[in-house]
Parts: sequence; structure tokens; C-alpha cells
Amino acid sequence: FVQLFGKVVFGVDDEKFDAVLSAAKERVGAEKDSDLDAETLRGIVQKFKAICREHSNRPFPSNPDAQLEMAVRAVFGSWMGERAVVYREKEGITPDIADGTAVNVVAMVFGNMGNGSATGVAFTRDPGNGSRNLFGEYLVNAQGEDVVAGTRTPKPIDLMRRELPSSYVELKRMCALLEKQYREPQDIEFTIERGRFYLLQTRAAKTNAAAMVRISVDMVREGTISKEHGLRRLELKKLDQLLHPTLEEKAKKSSKSAVRGIAASPGAASGIAVFDVGRAKSLGEAGNVVILVREETKPEDVPAFYASAGILTSRGGTLSHAAVVARSMGKPCIVGTSDMRIDYAAARCTLPDGTAIKEGETITIDGSDGSVYRGALPVVEPRLTPEFWTILGWANAVKRLGVRANADTPAAARQAREYGARGIGLCRTERMFNEEGRIGLFQDMIMASSDAERRQHLRKLVAMQRRDFEKILGAMAGHKVTIRLLDPPLHEFLRTPAELEAEIRGMGSRAAAGPRGRAAKAHLERARELAEVNPMMGHRGVRVGVTYPEIYEAQIGAVFDAAEALSRRGVRAIPQVMVPQVGSASELAYVKRIFDGVAARKRAGGARVRVAFGTMIEVVRAALTAGELVAADASFFSFGTNDLTQATYSFSREDAEGKFLPRYLEEGLLGGNPFESLDESGVGRLIGLAVGDGRRADAGLEIGICGEHGGDPASIRFCHGAGVSYVSASPHRVPIAIVAAAQAALDGAGGGGAGGAAARGKRRRASASDKSAASRRGRRSAPASAKPA
Repeated sequence: FVQLFGKVVFGVDDEKFDAVLSAAKERVGAEKDSDLDAETLRGIVQKFKAICREHSNRPFPSNPDAQLEMAVRAVFGSWMGERAVVYREKEGITPDIADGTAVNVVAMVFGNMGNGSATGVAFTRDPGNGSRNLFGEYLVNAQGEDVVAGTRTPKPIDLMRRELPSSYVELKRMCALLEKQYREPQDIEFTIERGRFYLLQTRAAKTNAAAMVRISVDMVREGTISKEHGLRRLELKKLDQLLHPTLEEKAKKSSKSAVRGIAASPGAASGIAVFDVGRAKSLGEAGNVVILVREETKPEDVPAFYASAGILTSRGGTLSHAAVVARSMGKPCIVGTSDMRIDYAAARCTLPDGTAIKEGETITIDGSDGSVYRGALPVVEPRLTPEFWTILGWANAVKRLGVRANADTPAAARQAREYGARGIGLCRTERMFNEEGRIGLFQDMIMASSDAERRQHLRKLVAMQRRDFEKILGAMAGHKVTIRLLDPPLHEFLRTPAELEAEIRGMGSRAAAGPRGRAAKAHLERARELAEVNPMMGHRGVRVGVTYPEIYEAQIGAVFDAAEALSRRGVRAIPQVMVPQVGSASELAYVKRIFDGVAARKRAGGARVRVAFGTMIEVVRAALTAGELVAADASFFSFGTNDLTQATYSFSREDAEGKFLPRYLEEGLLGGNPFESLDESGVGRLIGLAVGDGRRADAGLEIGICGEHGGDPASIRFCHGAGVSYVSASPHRVPIAIVAAAQAALDGAGGGGAGGAAARGKRRRASASDKSAASRRGRRSAPASAKPA
């Protein structure tokens, strides 16, 4: 009691109490706390009280009313503690969701009144794999804190059958009753006082993603819940855990583990070992990959969990603090590595063979089997579980929103399709130029002094790009692939003037006057010409296509050629060309003339394929004049919400997130990070206006979102209500987007800002006017249908 009160009310570091207790047990040869005699315990209590007095400058309260009042105030005060603040921030718990805590005052029951007493925690299903088995741990003659703190090694719950049979029967009965009542697996805390069973608490159990998915499928098959409930109960943020890497089997078999512990949370991670919580937090936030190594963890250590790739502790069981928190976060965790001795002062741990791992040394942990390895072991990409494919089947049958992927390579396209994407909503052509052997050619093209020279370099580049398009369109055969023409400023592909100036200075006068020096100087002159004060709003996107039309002409030609090559092999390619950074109908019409010229030449040469033409809406003016863009022959829209958010807020993501955005969030000036979850009242209103105007001009207009928001569940919910046709997400986020779209459909998500209701009305009427809309679009080289993907 004194220890807990000192920690919670006075804020005393737990380790001060642990040091006193450990010294006392060592002195008298006691293994457990309960082995200590009364005299020793009285001495420990006096030392504990002295620690509290030294820390708080006041005597330990002996009046129970004063103790109760101080405890209540401490619980209320914990709402603004670092652990609670960081947790709310990371989990997206805003003041409108929860803006305070409550205090429950309850009578005490005692599990430490002899061998007929016990305390424990039980899950109605295994939180690690979701199987329908009672899972948990208990301690005889102990209090609940002993189980969760990790200071004693508990027993598996199955041993209660023999040790406390009547209480085990009662526990099983309670578990079945509560799971049926709440239609969720339960996390139960209980105490047995002299043979009498007390149920202290029950709540929905926290599990990892694989268990969560399996439980949904199993409970539907058992008839406990419906498929709709099975989809609704899924926590979308957790589904990312199913995509965590695992250790490469061959490397794992050929490597010897340095030490083993209890597998507490699945997944694998390599990183530098860090023993101090504060250092782990700062190093992790600075970009280092950290494995937090501790004897045991406490709730106040949670901020370091977020900054760490994995957690390793030398004490505790599968229900210790480290295990429970790591599982809920989806981070690999190993606990109870009792053969490992940690020395915080020396920042190292000693292994069973006598060697040591020092802070900063790279280690690998496998949370699936409890193995710890020296160095970094290779990992392999995970596969979705069979139960999750079942979930995706349910979700696809329910959702109304299309889900595509942002993919720039054939491998990414294949992965996206495997994960359930029905098309590519964004293929960034500039990413293809970054590959080895191509960046030099692209720089030569930029450095060209004439149109003829530029076209010569473009022919080589476009030949490579055409092969890429062919592979990507082939990987997504039968589904639409939206290919964005060159977007970033040309100077991004050149070295900076400062780098080139330094290189020229380092050459010496003779070398600087030679061929290498002359080339560097020419490069420097071009880099200076292309340098911009504000590149975000400068010479990029469609502006490059206007000033260098041969670039867009070559790219469009490559799309037609790739699609035609596939068509002749019987592969159904459905390409769409998208123009970025458009702000006016005249800009779009200018590129459309280039597009039509290419299309006419290809048809004259015998090409049979059709390619749709559309625009990316990422400039505010484009969102406000969407109807004019349809009139300029856009057969589809795709919102680039990353740039649209930057333009709407008038700050760049890189600068905002690295400098002032954290303070804005801390002060409540923003409800959340607008680059992670769509700003519905600002950016969302622009989207709503554009959707409404676009659909009034063409009721069957296809509209998508291809920014990173396409993989965010809250943003997907908004898109469903706004009448958007599809969202496009990174390949590994596609499964999450599919389930999020299904949840939005089940919940009847509405809204979508101005124009949302009108847009939904147009969507409902679109099917009746498909033929007329298609006939209007016939002159645009568009597909015959523009229904949602």
C-alpha cells in the first residue's frame, strides 16, 4: 500500500522501493515477498515511508479519509500526465471523444490471505492468436499488482484446474456469461479470498490484429455475432499488424539466439539496444530504430514504446505491462528473459554465456518465438491470414466505394492487386526516372539546349518508361491504371548549386578548365536557371508540360504504345492519363490538344486502344472551377489531397510537421494532423464543391482521391459520404481501405461538405443516364463506362 500510494500520489520512482525490498529479501534469504516475516516487513514499511517523506516533504498520511482524498485527487490529476497525454495523442482521442476521467471507489478484497487465496487476469480467448481457449495467469497468496507489475513470475491459468478447482469452474462460467453478454472477448480481473471468488472487472479484451480478425470470423461462425458486427468490431489501425515482417526462415535457422524469453507480441524487429526510457524516446523520435531493453516496464514508460521498434524485458509474463501494451500497439515484444542481467548504470546487459550487449549495439528480436539475436537478421514480407481473406470477402460484398492503389512499379502493382486493389489510382511517372541508369539520362534531357536534343534523350527515356507501363498495366489487367504525367520541378533531378560549386572549387584550376570542369559548370548554370524561390508553387506539373510539351507528348505516346502492345497479346489494359497541378480549364485544354494529337497518330498507325483523359485536382482554383474542367474534356477527376491540403493551409508538410505542427496539436489549434486525416471542414468542403460541380456537368463523372488520405479510415468515411467513386492508397494499406469502406457503408456515413448530398443524388441517378453520358464522352477517347471502380 505504501509503495503504490507513494508511486501514484507522491510520484516516487518505483525503483527506489524495489531496491529496499530486494535488499531485504536477499538479507534474509526470502524468494517471495510473502516469505518475509513481520519484523522485516515493519522495517521495510518504515523505509518506504521515509522515501515518501523525502520525496514529498510531508509525513505519510495515516488518516484513511486523507488517504482517500489524496488518492482521488491523484487519479483526477493523472488525466494530464505524460503517459495519458501521449496515449491520447497517438490513439487520436480528442477532447470531443473524451475530456476527463472518472474515479471509482470500491471495497478491497485480498488475494494474499494464504494459499486458499489468489489473484489473476484471464482472457476469454487467446489474445495472441484468437483461439477459443481461456488464457491468463494467476498468483497464489498475492495481490493483483504482483501479476501485472512483472515482479513475480505467475502461473498459467490452466493450473487452477488442479490447484483451485472450484474457483476455476466459477471463472469459466463467468467468462462464458460475459462474452455472450457483451459479444466481445473479455479481459477479466479476479481475486480469490479464502476460497471465495470475486469478479473485480471486465472489459473488451485487447488483442493483436491476427487474433482480432480470427475472433470476428469465429464468432460469426459460432452464431454469436453477425457478419456486419464482425466487420464493425474491427479496429482498423490494428490491421496494419497483419503486414508486419517476419524473420527470414533460412537466416533464422542458421543463426543462434543469444538468449530466449517469453514471446509476448508477434513480429520481428532489428534496432539498437537502448536501456534508458528517456534516451529510447529521444533516439527513436530522431529517426533511429530502437529496441527498448528493460527489466520491466511501467505505464509511465509508454511514450518510449511509441518511439521504439520493439520491446525486450527480463521480467514479467504474457500479461505484464510490456506484453499487453506492445500487443495493443502491434509491436514485437519479448518478456521474461530471465537469463539476461541488465545493468542500467553501465548501459548493458549480460547474456548467459557471459558476454554483454552494450547500448547502441544492433540486436534482433522475434516476438513470435521469444528469440533474441545479435546483429540484424533479414526479414520477409508477411502474408494475410486465411481469416483476413474471409473478412475482405465480407467487406467487398458490403462496400460501395472503390479501392485502388498508389503504385509506381510492377512489383508494387502486383502486391496491391494481391491485397485486393481493383486498379491503380496513381502511378507517378517521375518515380520511374529515379532508378539506377535512368537519372543520368533524365539529367541529360534537362540539360538539352534545343528541342531536337531534348527529344533525342526523351526517346531513350520513354522506351524504358513504355516497358514499365506495359508491366504495370499487365499486372493490373482488367482494371483501370491512372498514370500521372511528370509532376515535380525539373531542378529536383539535378544536384544543387551549392554541391556543384563545392565540386568545382575542389577540382583545381587545371581540372576545372577541362571537359569534366566544363560539364560541371554547364550543370551549375542550368541548376541556377531552374532554381526557384518557392518550388511548391513554381515550375512543376502542367506548367512543365506547357513549356516543354515534348515531355508530355512522349509520355502520352508511351502509354498508348504500352496499352496497344498488351492488347495485341490479348491482355485487357485500361490506362488513364492524368494531368497534375492544373488550375484552369485553358491549361487542361492545352494538354488535351497534345493528347488528341498523339491519339490521332496512334490510331492512324493502327492502334485500337482507348485511353481516358482526366486531371488531378490539387490546386484550390481547380476545385472551385471543377465544372469548367469537365467542359475542357476531363472524363475523370482525382483529388491529390496531399498538395490540396498544403495549398489550403498554405504550409508545406515537411516544414509543418518538423517545426510548428506538434505545437499546434499540443495547444489544440488543430483537431488532428491534416496530412494524416482529411480536414473535412476546409479541404473537405473544397472536395464537396468540386464533386457537386463536376457531377452537375457530367452525372457519370468518375472521381477519386489519390493522396495518402486514401488509406486513412476517417478520410475514407468522409469520401463515402461525399459521393467519391474510389480511394487510392499505398499497397500495404489497401486491405485497411477495403474494410474501412465497408464500415462506412454499414454505418451509413454521410456528410461530405457542400455538394455532398447533391453528389450522392447524382450518383443514384447516374445509372439511368450512363448511355447519354457515355455518348457525350465518346469524343474524348474515354472508356465506354465511367462507373465507380
